Amino acid sequence: MDSHSQAHPALPLAAVPTSRVPAAPHPTETIERGSFTLARCGCGWRGPARRSRDKAREDAAGHPAPADLNP
Repeated sequence: MDSHSQAHPALPLAAVPTSRVPAAPHPTETIERGSFTLARCGCGWRGPARRSRDKAREDAAGHPAPADLNP
């Protein structure tokens, strides 16, 4: 017997649930290296080196959650 004859039709994409559990916040910090400040996270993410501490803090605050990085 052909194995494809017993296959079930796939659900339409609209029927697949898309809700995700919100990711836990990451512990971020800013580090000063000479005249530059950079943001880094406990997950391994690092922001670009900035001369402005405020910009480095904004980078840390805008750090994407893991669910945003890997949809």
